[in-house]
Amino acid sequence: MMENVHLAPETDEDDLYSGYNDYNPTYDTEELENDTAFQQAVKTSHGRRPPDGVTRPMTAVRAAGFTKAALRGSAFDPLGQSRGPAPPLEARNEDSPEEKIRQLEKKVNELVEESCIANSCGDLKLALEKAKDAGRKERVLVRQREQVTSPENINLDLTYSVLFNLASQYSANEMYPEALNTYQVIVKNKMFSNAGRLKVNMGNIYLKQRNYSKAIKFYRMALDQIPSVHKEMRIKIMQNIGVTFIKTGQYSDAINSFEHIMSVAPNLKAGFNLILSYFAVGDREKMKKAFQKLIAVPLETDEDGKYISPNDDPHTNLVIEAIKNDHLRQMERERKAMAEKYIMTAAKLIAPVIETSFAVGYDWCVEVVKASQYVELANDLEINKAIMYLRQKDFNQAVETLKMFEKKDSSVKSAAATNLSFLYYLENEFSQASSYADLAVNSDRYNPSALTNKGNTVFANGDYEKAAEFYKEALRNDSSCTEALYNIGLTCKKLNRLDEALDCFLKLHAILRNSAQVLYQIANIYELMEDPNQAMEWLMQLISVVPTDSRALSKLGGLYDSEGDKSQAFQYYYESYRYFPSNIEVIEWLGAYYIDTQFCEKAIQYFERASLIQPTQVKWQLMVASCFRRSGNYQKALDTYKDIHRKFPENVECLRFLVRLCTDIGLKEVQEYATKLKRLEKMKEIREQRTKSGRDGSGGPRGRRDGSAGSDGGQNCGAGSRGERLSAQLRALPRTEEPYDSSSNKELDASYVDPLGPQIERPRTAAKKRVDEDDFADEELGDDLLPE
Repeated sequence: MMENVHLAPETDEDDLYSGYNDYNPTYDTEELENDTAFQQAVKTSHGRRPPDGVTRPMTAVRAAGFTKAALRGSAFDPLGQSRGPAPPLEARNEDSPEEKIRQLEKKVNELVEESCIANSCGDLKLALEKAKDAGRKERVLVRQREQVTSPENINLDLTYSVLFNLASQYSANEMYPEALNTYQVIVKNKMFSNAGRLKVNMGNIYLKQRNYSKAIKFYRMALDQIPSVHKEMRIKIMQNIGVTFIKTGQYSDAINSFEHIMSVAPNLKAGFNLILSYFAVGDREKMKKAFQKLIAVPLETDEDGKYISPNDDPHTNLVIEAIKNDHLRQMERERKAMAEKYIMTAAKLIAPVIETSFAVGYDWCVEVVKASQYVELANDLEINKAIMYLRQKDFNQAVETLKMFEKKDSSVKSAAATNLSFLYYLENEFSQASSYADLAVNSDRYNPSALTNKGNTVFANGDYEKAAEFYKEALRNDSSCTEALYNIGLTCKKLNRLDEALDCFLKLHAILRNSAQVLYQIANIYELMEDPNQAMEWLMQLISVVPTDSRALSKLGGLYDSEGDKSQAFQYYYESYRYFPSNIEVIEWLGAYYIDTQFCEKAIQYFERASLIQPTQVKWQLMVASCFRRSGNYQKALDTYKDIHRKFPENVECLRFLVRLCTDIGLKEVQEYATKLKRLEKMKEIREQRTKSGRDGSGGPRGRRDGSAGSDGGQNCGAGSRGERLSAQLRALPRTEEPYDSSSNKELDASYVDPLGPQIERPRTAAKKRVDEDDFADEELGDDLLPE
């Protein structure tokens, strides 16, 4: 037993590194090339053969590249590289039915995608065409599948998507019957799972068609087929049902739907619609409760403090800067703005009716809002309260309400001061308007409305350069402030900088495409620049926006008249008269036009209209009588002159024509009228002597008309007419803007002639005078209006 025990030597002179260089020659790789046995083993399987010489099966070495038929001594080729490259892949048979089906299915999917993309880009017609093409190819695909494979291998998902897309495109193109038929095909096919939900879409179509009973029916059918786990979908369908009930006037049923929604999953739209329903039935207490429910709806947005850096950490600041205006933040702002809109609208709706007066109602709403998460809306409600006072013409209460904001924070103070400045500006109290505009600007220097109102007060005082500076500052603070840009244009126009004014209004036209005020200003500037063609072109655009604006029509008629196009001028003047038959200038032009075209009987109605508008102006009645005389109706002319003489017994012109007509007809009253005429002529001579020096110092005569008395009277009276009818110095007609006064001491040295004679002068039209800012109702400063 001890023979296997080896004792350690007792010598102390042991070598610790002995045997370090000893090695087994088996591991000597340097001599492997000279090792015959090893080389033989590598080349053949000689080294792995059993010593007894029994032949070993070759299956174990197939993976190494050996085969049973391998020759002895062949080269080592485990990857089979000596056999050459692999044969080419078998070519696809494109004529096979399976391949045709696969390609057709791919084409259908592409058409559906293209249809959806076209719809998202707004090309609804192209989207519908693509959807129809996909439907046709899908039906061909189904027939081919039925011929090749069994019916259960049909791609139902593809069929569903094609039909659904086609129905959606029909609905988008307002082809509602076709859309309903397509939806019916889907809904009635039991092989489509969850197809019942599409009844919501069918209900929406019936709602658009105003078939409210069927819309409610399909909404309820869809609601029955949607399981209760899909809570959000069920709530939306119930909301649609409630809205449909409101449209049908079934407010009690609508209230039930919205009350259920507010108890299960309250949201802003349902709360607002509930308030509307209670308002429709006039339930004051329920309106208050519904408003409180609306206020309590959670906003589900982060606090603004989240976007304020708590420290100076650069990494944190970068993160906050990145998320400050990202899509999520924008969505939060939109949701908050929508909530504020619903609350403000609801408060303005119910405040006048929930209490005995609208002021008490607004106070209740303000208190409820102050106790909610929308406390900042309380100030806006107070300002709306002031606006309600304005609508009821209670300006003192409106001013008192707005003055309460003078001691509040800067933003609210600025808004209230802006409105106060606006009110005082409308009342032409420019000093008060200026002081409140200064207060608004000092409270918020970046308030464009305050700067615009301050510019308006300076503009009213005639300091146009300084006003332009305020307008430009407002525009720098808010590039979308169209009032400031408009007022800059007016200021440049006042300063005769027409090119700059035109540039401002053209920029404004690019923003406000259909603004009648802007279009008029552009046309007026072109007229001042003596470019009538451009002025007429812009006035045509103005008329396309406001086709019933009589002043724009008369303005365009005047431009055509100045260009010599009488037919076009008549068309626009007539349209202007049709919409506003009280414009004296238009009436005068139309009357003169008919006289010029030898239709005196048609001119009578216009001068009669003028005499109704200005009954103290004898001019129009004399023109009526003269039209009767020129048309040959002497009796009617005589009666008209007699009527004029009764109303204006000291009118010399009327007596002159009475004498002429009575002489021609041979009436006995001629002597009476001649005596009156002589007496008036003597009185005229006396007044001329007394007022000669005053008349000479006044700068010359007024109201002189060209022509001769005999030009028209030659065909009405013979050579034996009395000379005094033609030689008398007569008093001229007063101007159209002056009231007629028979006892006036003013003397004019112009001789009157028949205004309707052959040498008649065309009456002055709107086109022959420069149109000032006061001539067009819309030419006013663009004040910032009170918020609605």
